[in-house]
Amino acid sequence: MSPTGNQTGKGDVAGAADRADTAEKPDLVKKAEPQPRSVRVVLLALMIAMLLAMLDNMIIGTAMPTIVGELGGLAHLSWVVTAYTLATAASTPIWGKLGDLYGRKGVFLTSIVIFLIGSVLSGMAQDMSQLIGFRAVQGLGAGGLMVGVMAIIGDLIPPRERGRYQGMMAGVMALAMIGGPLVGGTITDHLGWRWSFYINLPLGALALVMITAVLHLPAKDRSQAKVDYLGAALLTVGITSIVLVTTWGGTEYAWGSAMIMELIAIGVAALVGFVVVQTKAPEPIMPLHIFRNRNFTLMSVIGFLTGFVMFGAVLFLPLYQQSVQGASATNSGLLLLPMLLSMMVVSLIAGRVTTNSGKYKIFPIMGGGLMVVGLFLLAQMDTGTSQLTSGIYMAVLGAGMGFLMQITMLVAQNSVELKDMGVASSSATLFRTLGSSFGVAIMGALFTSRVQDEMAAQAGSGAAPLQSAQLDAASLAKLPEAMREAYQQAVSSGTHAAFTLGAAIAVLGFVAAFFVKEVPLRGGGPAPASDAAPDVDSKVPQSA
Repeated sequence: MSPTGNQTGKGDVAGAADRADTAEKPDLVKKAEPQPRSVRVVLLALMIAMLLAMLDNMIIGTAMPTIVGELGGLAHLSWVVTAYTLATAASTPIWGKLGDLYGRKGVFLTSIVIFLIGSVLSGMAQDMSQLIGFRAVQGLGAGGLMVGVMAIIGDLIPPRERGRYQGMMAGVMALAMIGGPLVGGTITDHLGWRWSFYINLPLGALALVMITAVLHLPAKDRSQAKVDYLGAALLTVGITSIVLVTTWGGTEYAWGSAMIMELIAIGVAALVGFVVVQTKAPEPIMPLHIFRNRNFTLMSVIGFLTGFVMFGAVLFLPLYQQSVQGASATNSGLLLLPMLLSMMVVSLIAGRVTTNSGKYKIFPIMGGGLMVVGLFLLAQMDTGTSQLTSGIYMAVLGAGMGFLMQITMLVAQNSVELKDMGVASSSATLFRTLGSSFGVAIMGALFTSRVQDEMAAQAGSGAAPLQSAQLDAASLAKLPEAMREAYQQAVSSGTHAAFTLGAAIAVLGFVAAFFVKEVPLRGGGPAPASDAAPDVDSKVPQSA
């Protein structure tokens, strides 16, 4: 095998272990070299797996009315989403640690298989209870998809070179957000809702075949591996409690109800117990020492805040466009294009600059600032705002997210040793997931409260049937003019409240970005693609 590893096929990836002597002394200023062809093939397979995880919820959302019509169980509709979210969030850190212990390839392939099994079972469900249970199985696999993608990319490509692939990842996200509802509607109308789940099979099978054939990572020594079962159980209970609080609070139960208070108490007790266990476990699920690194902790915070803002925006912008601007459900998805395209282009530019210069601190600052400005502008929208104006506002927000989406993961991974790449990736993913749960719940509660108050004030008792409704353009057209205008004004007011809160939250991320320390990114030479590769972090200065 050539010491430079410039062969094709298996040697490109597995042979990186033979180049460890090169990676131990990374050249921090050397220009990034092109990646071998097999690495690019692996990246394509990873992007397909990422698309699986992101596309699923977007497709299912448009199929849900049809599913409820056939299976019934409208009262349990929210659990179809909640079961998936709970399983994904709770399993995310565990998948990351298993990858560190047993090797990423096998663990990642297992997560894909579990996701596909859940997809098949969900498509075969005969009632709502079965669908909820099978969605939990699907979510369990989904927890390992995103973590596996990020951790394997972290192994294959040095942080210095990883920036140029950010546009690819942002593109996958934009494709899922735009294409998901369109594909879901088409599949449901022509093939039936069950194919909304079965569509995962060809994509998943393709990813399995490509990864099995091309990705070759040396096996881990499993003799010393010990799974922290107690820590995993406590973390699962804690995360489950948090997600249930954010899901049920203000909707199923009042925020001050006994159920919510009990869940908060259980969640706090479980997480405190988890922290104690992590200080004593031989192989902790989430090693606390990674949070001693300032950059890693800051990226976790910024990731949480970005998730809070982003998923809130994706939820409320289509609602505003349909209810106030009169867009159809399909068009409201297309009207998100300014935000998504801006995010993709900016992410690509930021990645290229990072690859060429090795500098990145300016991007979290710029991203945080643009997010604050974009959310403040969106908060100014009213019943007279044109689609062009709102599109410009969305583009500003999208630019902010583009600077942050992948940079946060890149810096987080650069802040830990290679042996902790999996838990670093899973922790960063978990904080973003929890941020999205909090964002949707808190911004949603504020939005609903404002809409109800405005409707009661403007239309009196006649507005009661509309206070909890989310009406599309067709339904609004059937209302009396006075009632329609009152509802549009109420939605506009609710949107203002939600985005004002989002802007305030984004300010925290903007401030946190100033404390990021510019630590040279590992790179310049080929990165070790092996789970068993030597730790190169000790050769690179780390932040305090």
